[in-house]
Amino acid sequence: MNLLETYGLKIPQILLPKDKANLKKWSVIACDQYTQDKDYWKKVEQEVADFPSTLKITLPEVYLGDSDKQDRINNINKTMKEYLSNNIFSSPVEAMIYIERTTGYGRMRKGLVTAIDLETYDWKPFSTALIRATEATILDRIPPRMEIRRDAPIELPHIMLLVNDSEKSLVEKTGELAKSKSALYDTDLMMNSGHITGWQVSDKDEIANVENALNQIAKKQTQKDDSIFMFAVGDGNHSLATAKAIWDELKTKNGGTKNSDGSISIPQGMENHNARFALIEIVNIYDEGLTFEPIHRVLFNVENLLEKVAEQFKKINCFVGIEEVSSGKDLANAVENSNADFGFVFEENGKVTYKVLKTNIQELAVSKLQPALDEILADCKKENIDCEIDYIHGTEEVFRLGGKNNATTILLPPIAKDTFFATIANSGPLPRKSFSMGEASEKRFYMECRQL
Repeated sequence: MNLLETYGLKIPQILLPKDKANLKKWSVIACDQYTQDKDYWKKVEQEVADFPSTLKITLPEVYLGDSDKQDRINNINKTMKEYLSNNIFSSPVEAMIYIERTTGYGRMRKGLVTAIDLETYDWKPFSTALIRATEATILDRIPPRMEIRRDAPIELPHIMLLVNDSEKSLVEKTGELAKSKSALYDTDLMMNSGHITGWQVSDKDEIANVENALNQIAKKQTQKDDSIFMFAVGDGNHSLATAKAIWDELKTKNGGTKNSDGSISIPQGMENHNARFALIEIVNIYDEGLTFEPIHRVLFNVENLLEKVAEQFKKINCFVGIEEVSSGKDLANAVENSNADFGFVFEENGKVTYKVLKTNIQELAVSKLQPALDEILADCKKENIDCEIDYIHGTEEVFRLGGKNNATTILLPPIAKDTFFATIANSGPLPRKSFSMGEASEKRFYMECRQL
């Protein structure tokens, strides 16, 4: 086992499109964005038109509930095969890729695209694996993704792993070395989402720097039980859990047996199977361009939601009061300047209303909110009310959806990241959908591919 493998990494064979002039049409945002905004995806379709694009080999989750979902999945797999056979891609590049992404907000985020060994990842709470989930995994979100990945000949990553690297020795230092060469790709991104540039990482000194950095990080990230918490899944946890599930499924079909810890043994001859690995991007938690944004909530068909949440908070002695403000701007200011208050946007007496729910929560605020919402939704279901919850990125979406179609949106307070790794290590995963890295348009765009 080489040093990269010791820390769960593998240099991948990366596929990039031959047509470098139309990368703006090729690269689209992660499929789990704009899940309540079909207009966004219609605009993407118009911009892509007849050009090869990652839009045609992914399934935006806004369409998951549509009746033609299976037809879409079939077309995705068919198009993937066509792209492989019709020379859409250049010859595979055996390398990591250092990327610099400037977002529409002017922030630059640096990343290192590589492959990880799924044997070193575990999403279960209180795992001691090298790669751990940061949020609770919603199991019913995995099967629809498995349908897509199971027969897919290509994978496209929107998974981002966080590394706790205050010395900036891994991503940033490797990038300094890689930028001495010409870029592999360089393009604007559609829908005013910024710009992205990628450089190949394959030279001996570049890989040596990666290995040295991993060694130093591992020393700092060794826990009291001697396990190493190397990477935390910052984005795409359900996609990574899906890749793990497909790998376990494949092992089982080929004779793998369950071990005492619940894992599936690797059948002989499958040690280097492509499905064992997943393409990801590593981002330093100390990257100045990386912002942690709370993931907000929207609930449909729940009457008097604010009062119901307040009642739940009174039960656990964290309710302080309710205050009405005059505008969305005032609401955003009130919530963003707190660590424990929530903003509610809903229709009341025929107009959109903005109210702040004040609390004295000491922990991460969403850890108290989500159980309250779960109980309220369960009560609605018992009364046969067709209620629903969704998770939305960006304050703009909160104000766009609030008060429309029987919707109440909830604006969550900011997320602190300075004790992030320690919190996960000591307390386990955060509640599901607790945070997002950046605003919606800053999420990862599909670019690199890998054959499965």
